[in-house]
Amino acid sequence: MRRYAALRLAQAAGVLWAAYTVSFLVLDLLPGDPVSAMAGQGADQAGIDPAQIARLKSEYGFDEPVPVQYAHHLGRALRGDLGDSVSAGRPVTSVIGEALPSTLQLVAAGLALAVLLGGGLALAATYTSRRWLRQLLLSLPPLGVSVPAFWAGLMLVEVFSFRARLLPAFGNGGPRGLILPAVTLAIPTGAVVAQVLAKSLLTTLDEPYVQTARAKGAGRPRIHLRHALRNASLPALTVVGVLVGQLMANSVVTETVFSRNGLGRVTAAAVTAQDIPLVQGVVVFGALVFVLVNLAVDLVYPLLDPRIAAAGGRRWSPA
Repeated sequence: MRRYAALRLAQAAGVLWAAYTVSFLVLDLLPGDPVSAMAGQGADQAGIDPAQIARLKSEYGFDEPVPVQYAHHLGRALRGDLGDSVSAGRPVTSVIGEALPSTLQLVAAGLALAVLLGGGLALAATYTSRRWLRQLLLSLPPLGVSVPAFWAGLMLVEVFSFRARLLPAFGNGGPRGLILPAVTLAIPTGAVVAQVLAKSLLTTLDEPYVQTARAKGAGRPRIHLRHALRNASLPALTVVGVLVGQLMANSVVTETVFSRNGLGRVTAAAVTAQDIPLVQGVVVFGALVFVLVNLAVDLVYPLLDPRIAAAGGRRWSPA
Protein backbone atom coordinates (compact mmCIF):
# COMPACT_ATOMS: atom_id res chain seq x y z
CA MET A 1 0.00 0.00 0.00
CA ARG A 2 2.89 2.40 0.75
CA ARG A 3 4.44 1.73 -2.64
CA TYR A 4 1.06 2.27 -4.30
CA ALA A 5 0.55 5.61 -2.48
CA ALA A 6 4.11 6.78 -3.28
CA LEU A 7 3.62 5.97 -6.97
CA ARG A 8 0.35 7.93 -7.07
CA LEU A 9 1.96 10.92 -5.32
CA ALA A 10 4.80 10.94 -7.86
CA GLN A 11 2.32 10.81 -10.73
CA ALA A 12 0.30 13.65 -9.21
CA ALA A 13 3.41 15.84 -8.93
CA GLY A 14 4.31 15.06 -12.55
CA VAL A 15 0.84 16.01 -13.80
CA LEU A 16 0.95 19.28 -11.86
CA TRP A 17 4.39 20.17 -13.26
CA ALA A 18 3.26 19.34 -16.80
CA ALA A 19 0.16 21.53 -16.42
CA TYR A 20 2.28 24.45 -15.22
CA THR A 21 4.83 24.04 -18.01
CA VAL A 22 2.30 23.66 -20.84
CA SER A 23 0.22 26.60 -19.63
CA PHE A 24 3.35 28.77 -19.37
CA LEU A 25 4.47 27.94 -22.91
CA VAL A 26 1.00 28.33 -24.46
CA LEU A 27 0.37 31.68 -22.77
CA ASP A 28 3.83 32.90 -23.80
CA LEU A 29 3.04 32.16 -27.46
CA LEU A 30 -0.14 34.27 -27.43
CA PRO A 31 0.09 37.54 -29.42
CA GLY A 32 0.39 40.77 -27.47
CA ASP A 33 1.46 41.20 -23.86
CA PRO A 34 -0.47 42.10 -20.69
CA VAL A 35 1.69 45.11 -19.83
CA SER A 36 0.88 46.92 -23.09
CA ALA A 37 -2.80 46.04 -22.65
CA MET A 38 -2.79 47.41 -19.10
CA ALA A 39 -0.89 50.58 -19.98
CA GLY A 40 -3.15 51.27 -22.96
CA GLN A 41 -6.47 50.66 -21.24
CA GLY A 42 -8.81 53.49 -22.08
CA ALA A 43 -6.05 55.45 -23.85
CA ASP A 44 -4.69 55.89 -27.33
CA GLN A 45 -2.15 53.16 -28.02
CA ALA A 46 0.05 55.61 -29.94
CA GLY A 47 0.34 57.83 -26.86
CA ILE A 48 1.72 55.16 -24.53
CA ASP A 49 5.02 56.16 -22.95
CA PRO A 50 7.69 53.58 -23.96
CA ALA A 51 9.53 54.22 -20.69
CA GLN A 52 6.38 53.28 -18.77
CA ILE A 53 6.05 50.07 -20.78
CA ALA A 54 9.70 49.20 -20.14
CA ARG A 55 9.31 49.89 -16.40
CA LEU A 56 6.21 47.72 -16.12
CA LYS A 57 7.79 44.88 -18.11
CA SER A 58 10.81 44.99 -15.82
CA GLU A 59 8.56 45.06 -12.75
CA TYR A 60 6.62 41.97 -13.85
CA GLY A 61 9.64 40.19 -15.35
CA PHE A 62 8.42 40.19 -18.97
CA ASP A 63 11.70 41.68 -20.23
CA GLU A 64 13.69 38.54 -19.41
CA PRO A 65 14.31 35.60 -21.80
CA VAL A 66 11.59 32.93 -21.73
CA PRO A 67 13.78 30.22 -20.06
CA VAL A 68 14.75 32.68 -17.33
CA GLN A 69 11.11 33.68 -16.82
CA TYR A 70 10.10 30.01 -16.62
CA ALA A 71 12.78 29.13 -14.06
CA HIS A 72 12.01 32.22 -11.99
CA HIS A 73 8.23 31.71 -11.97
CA LEU A 74 8.52 27.94 -11.37
CA GLY A 75 10.74 28.58 -8.36
CA ARG A 76 8.21 31.06 -6.97
CA ALA A 77 5.33 28.64 -7.67
CA LEU A 78 7.08 25.90 -5.70
CA ARG A 79 7.07 28.29 -2.74
CA GLY A 80 3.35 28.96 -3.20
CA ASP A 81 3.84 32.34 -4.93
CA LEU A 82 2.07 32.51 -8.33
CA GLY A 83 3.13 36.11 -9.00
CA ASP A 84 1.09 39.30 -9.21
CA SER A 85 -2.01 39.93 -11.30
CA VAL A 86 -1.29 42.59 -13.92
CA SER A 87 -4.90 43.81 -14.07
CA ALA A 88 -5.69 43.67 -10.34
CA GLY A 89 -2.26 44.74 -9.07
CA ARG A 90 -2.43 42.14 -6.30
CA PRO A 91 -0.98 38.66 -5.73
CA VAL A 92 -2.61 36.00 -7.88
CA THR A 93 -3.21 33.83 -4.82
CA SER A 94 -5.16 36.68 -3.22
CA VAL A 95 -7.38 37.15 -6.29
CA ILE A 96 -8.04 33.41 -6.55
CA GLY A 97 -8.62 33.12 -2.81
CA GLU A 98 -11.36 35.75 -2.90
CA ALA A 99 -13.23 34.05 -5.74
CA LEU A 100 -12.56 30.48 -4.63
CA PRO A 101 -15.25 29.87 -1.95
CA SER A 102 -18.14 30.62 -4.30
CA THR A 103 -16.75 28.39 -7.07
CA LEU A 104 -15.90 25.51 -4.75
CA GLN A 105 -19.39 25.71 -3.30
CA LEU A 106 -20.88 25.54 -6.79
CA VAL A 107 -18.62 22.70 -7.98
CA ALA A 108 -19.18 20.67 -4.78
CA ALA A 109 -22.95 21.08 -5.04
CA GLY A 110 -22.91 20.20 -8.74
CA LEU A 111 -20.75 17.12 -8.16
CA ALA A 112 -22.87 15.87 -5.26
CA LEU A 113 -26.05 16.37 -7.25
CA ALA A 114 -24.53 14.66 -10.31
CA VAL A 115 -23.51 11.60 -8.27
CA LEU A 116 -26.95 11.37 -6.63
CA LEU A 117 -28.91 11.81 -9.85
CA GLY A 118 -26.60 9.72 -12.03
CA GLY A 119 -26.24 6.95 -9.46
CA GLY A 120 -29.96 6.88 -8.75
CA LEU A 121 -30.81 6.73 -12.46
CA ALA A 122 -28.34 3.90 -13.08
CA LEU A 123 -29.65 1.89 -10.11
CA ALA A 124 -33.26 2.39 -11.17
CA ALA A 125 -32.56 1.44 -14.79
CA THR A 126 -30.71 -1.75 -13.91
CA TYR A 127 -33.05 -2.77 -11.08
CA THR A 128 -36.38 -2.61 -12.87
CA SER A 129 -37.64 -5.79 -14.52
CA ARG A 130 -39.77 -3.87 -17.03
CA ARG A 131 -37.89 -3.75 -20.32
CA TRP A 132 -39.63 -0.64 -21.65
CA LEU A 133 -38.89 1.32 -18.47
CA ARG A 134 -35.26 0.22 -18.53
CA GLN A 135 -34.85 1.36 -22.14
CA LEU A 136 -36.52 4.68 -21.32
CA LEU A 137 -34.24 5.34 -18.35
CA LEU A 138 -31.11 4.28 -20.25
CA SER A 139 -32.00 6.71 -23.06
CA LEU A 140 -31.88 9.72 -20.72
CA PRO A 141 -28.06 9.89 -20.11
CA PRO A 142 -27.13 10.34 -23.81
CA LEU A 143 -29.66 13.18 -23.94
CA GLY A 144 -28.12 14.79 -20.87
CA VAL A 145 -24.59 14.53 -22.26
CA SER A 146 -25.62 16.24 -25.52
CA VAL A 147 -27.20 19.26 -23.79
CA PRO A 148 -24.82 22.29 -23.75
CA ALA A 149 -24.35 23.75 -20.28
CA PHE A 150 -25.19 27.31 -21.32
CA TRP A 151 -28.45 26.18 -23.01
CA ALA A 152 -29.50 24.15 -19.97
CA GLY A 153 -28.79 27.13 -17.73
CA LEU A 154 -30.81 29.51 -19.86
CA MET A 155 -33.76 27.08 -20.00
CA LEU A 156 -33.71 26.62 -16.22
CA VAL A 157 -33.69 30.39 -15.72
CA GLU A 158 -36.58 30.81 -18.17
CA VAL A 159 -38.75 28.11 -16.54
CA PHE A 160 -38.01 28.39 -12.82
CA SER A 161 -37.11 32.08 -12.52
CA PHE A 162 -38.94 34.10 -15.16
CA ARG A 163 -42.08 31.97 -15.52
CA ALA A 164 -42.61 30.11 -12.24
CA ARG A 165 -40.69 32.70 -10.14
CA LEU A 166 -39.58 29.99 -7.74
CA LEU A 167 -35.82 30.56 -7.70
CA PRO A 168 -33.54 33.57 -8.21
CA ALA A 169 -32.01 33.87 -11.66
CA PHE A 170 -28.78 35.73 -10.94
CA GLY A 171 -26.21 36.42 -8.27
CA ASN A 172 -24.84 34.71 -5.18
CA GLY A 173 -28.15 34.69 -3.33
CA GLY A 174 -27.50 32.06 -0.68
CA PRO A 175 -28.63 28.41 -0.90
CA ARG A 176 -31.64 29.18 -3.13
CA GLY A 177 -29.39 31.00 -5.59
CA LEU A 178 -27.15 27.92 -5.78
CA ILE A 179 -29.85 25.48 -6.92
CA LEU A 180 -30.14 26.39 -10.62
CA PRO A 181 -26.36 26.72 -11.24
CA ALA A 182 -25.74 23.40 -9.46
CA VAL A 183 -28.41 21.65 -11.54
CA THR A 184 -26.89 23.16 -14.70
CA LEU A 185 -23.50 21.68 -13.80
CA ALA A 186 -25.00 18.36 -12.69
CA ILE A 187 -26.96 17.56 -15.87
CA PRO A 188 -24.05 16.61 -18.21
CA THR A 189 -21.89 15.26 -15.38
CA GLY A 190 -24.64 13.11 -13.89
CA ALA A 191 -25.48 11.78 -17.35
CA VAL A 192 -21.92 10.49 -17.77
CA VAL A 193 -21.97 8.92 -14.30
CA ALA A 194 -25.29 7.22 -15.11
CA GLN A 195 -23.98 5.88 -18.44
CA VAL A 196 -20.82 4.37 -16.94
CA LEU A 197 -22.44 3.01 -13.78
CA ALA A 198 -25.42 1.48 -15.62
CA LYS A 199 -23.17 -0.29 -18.11
CA SER A 200 -20.90 -1.54 -15.34
CA LEU A 201 -23.86 -2.77 -13.28
CA LEU A 202 -25.37 -4.65 -16.22
CA THR A 203 -22.02 -6.35 -16.81
CA THR A 204 -21.49 -7.14 -13.12
CA LEU A 205 -24.97 -8.62 -12.72
CA ASP A 206 -24.02 -11.31 -15.25
CA GLU A 207 -20.90 -12.34 -13.31
CA PRO A 208 -20.77 -15.92 -11.91
CA TYR A 209 -20.60 -14.78 -8.27
CA VAL A 210 -23.86 -12.88 -8.72
CA GLN A 211 -25.48 -15.96 -10.23
CA THR A 212 -24.23 -17.93 -7.24
CA ALA A 213 -25.77 -15.40 -4.84
CA ARG A 214 -29.09 -15.73 -6.68
CA ALA A 215 -28.89 -19.51 -6.46
CA LYS A 216 -28.39 -19.25 -2.69
CA GLY A 217 -31.63 -17.30 -2.41
CA ALA A 218 -30.33 -13.73 -2.02
CA GLY A 219 -32.98 -11.13 -2.79
CA ARG A 220 -32.73 -8.57 -5.59
CA PRO A 221 -32.05 -5.58 -3.31
CA ARG A 222 -29.23 -7.46 -1.55
CA ILE A 223 -27.69 -8.60 -4.85
CA HIS A 224 -27.96 -5.15 -6.40
CA LEU A 225 -26.72 -3.03 -3.52
CA ARG A 226 -24.31 -5.34 -1.71
CA HIS A 227 -22.88 -7.74 -4.28
CA ALA A 228 -22.96 -5.83 -7.57
CA LEU A 229 -22.74 -2.14 -6.69
CA ARG A 230 -19.38 -2.30 -4.90
CA ASN A 231 -17.49 -3.74 -7.88
CA ALA A 232 -19.54 -1.87 -10.48
CA SER A 233 -18.81 1.47 -8.81
CA LEU A 234 -15.06 1.34 -9.61
CA PRO A 235 -15.37 2.63 -13.22
CA ALA A 236 -17.87 5.29 -12.12
CA LEU A 237 -15.52 6.40 -9.34
CA THR A 238 -12.74 6.89 -11.87
CA VAL A 239 -15.04 8.90 -14.13
CA VAL A 240 -16.08 11.14 -11.22
CA GLY A 241 -12.43 11.99 -10.62
CA VAL A 242 -11.94 12.85 -14.28
CA LEU A 243 -15.15 14.89 -14.44
CA VAL A 244 -13.97 17.28 -11.71
CA GLY A 245 -11.88 19.02 -14.37
CA GLN A 246 -14.95 19.29 -16.59
CA LEU A 247 -16.94 20.76 -13.71
CA MET A 248 -14.27 23.41 -13.12
CA ALA A 249 -14.33 24.29 -16.83
CA ASN A 250 -18.13 24.38 -16.98
CA SER A 251 -18.22 26.66 -13.96
CA VAL A 252 -16.82 29.44 -16.17
CA VAL A 253 -19.90 29.26 -18.42
CA THR A 254 -22.31 28.65 -15.55
CA GLU A 255 -21.10 31.59 -13.47
CA THR A 256 -21.36 33.82 -16.53
CA VAL A 257 -24.93 32.69 -17.30
CA PHE A 258 -26.06 33.19 -13.69
CA SER A 259 -23.90 36.29 -13.03
CA ARG A 260 -22.22 34.64 -10.05
CA ASN A 261 -18.98 35.99 -8.62
CA GLY A 262 -16.41 33.24 -8.69
CA LEU A 263 -13.36 31.79 -10.34
CA GLY A 264 -15.12 31.50 -13.69
CA ARG A 265 -15.79 35.21 -13.99
CA VAL A 266 -12.26 35.97 -12.76
CA THR A 267 -10.89 33.73 -15.54
CA ALA A 268 -13.03 35.37 -18.21
CA ALA A 269 -11.92 38.85 -17.10
CA ALA A 270 -8.26 37.76 -16.96
CA VAL A 271 -8.39 36.34 -20.50
CA THR A 272 -9.98 39.55 -21.79
CA ALA A 273 -7.29 41.66 -20.09
CA GLN A 274 -4.48 39.31 -21.22
CA ASP A 275 -3.51 38.93 -17.57
CA ILE A 276 -1.09 36.04 -18.08
CA PRO A 277 -0.06 35.53 -14.41
CA LEU A 278 -3.69 35.34 -13.31
CA VAL A 279 -4.73 33.03 -16.16
CA GLN A 280 -1.82 30.72 -15.42
CA GLY A 281 -2.63 30.81 -11.71
CA VAL A 282 -6.20 29.71 -12.43
CA VAL A 283 -4.95 26.93 -14.73
CA VAL A 284 -2.49 25.69 -12.11
CA PHE A 285 -5.14 25.83 -9.39
CA GLY A 286 -7.57 23.88 -11.58
CA ALA A 287 -4.87 21.29 -12.23
CA LEU A 288 -4.17 21.10 -8.47
CA VAL A 289 -7.83 20.43 -7.69
CA PHE A 290 -7.98 17.82 -10.47
CA VAL A 291 -4.82 16.11 -9.20
CA LEU A 292 -5.94 16.09 -5.56
CA VAL A 293 -9.37 14.64 -6.40
CA ASN A 294 -7.87 11.92 -8.60
CA LEU A 295 -5.27 11.19 -5.94
CA ALA A 296 -8.08 10.72 -3.42
CA VAL A 297 -9.84 8.41 -5.90
CA ASP A 298 -6.63 6.41 -6.35
CA LEU A 299 -6.22 6.01 -2.59
CA VAL A 300 -9.87 4.94 -2.16
CA TYR A 301 -9.54 2.27 -4.88
CA PRO A 302 -7.63 -0.29 -2.77
CA LEU A 303 -10.26 0.06 -0.04
CA LEU A 304 -12.92 -1.08 -2.50
CA ASP A 305 -10.75 -3.68 -4.22
CA PRO A 306 -7.49 -4.68 -2.43
CA ARG A 307 -6.34 -6.51 -5.59
CA ILE A 308 -5.50 -3.11 -7.17
CA ALA A 309 -2.71 -2.36 -4.71
CA ALA A 310 -1.46 -5.94 -4.95
CA ALA A 311 -1.32 -5.64 -8.74
CA GLY A 312 0.99 -2.63 -8.60
CA GLY A 313 -1.58 0.16 -8.76
CA ARG A 314 -3.24 -0.61 -12.09
CA ARG A 315 -6.80 0.65 -12.10
CA TRP A 316 -9.73 0.83 -14.48
CA SER A 317 -9.23 3.43 -17.19
CA PRO A 318 -11.96 5.24 -19.14
CA ALA A 319 -10.01 4.42 -22.31
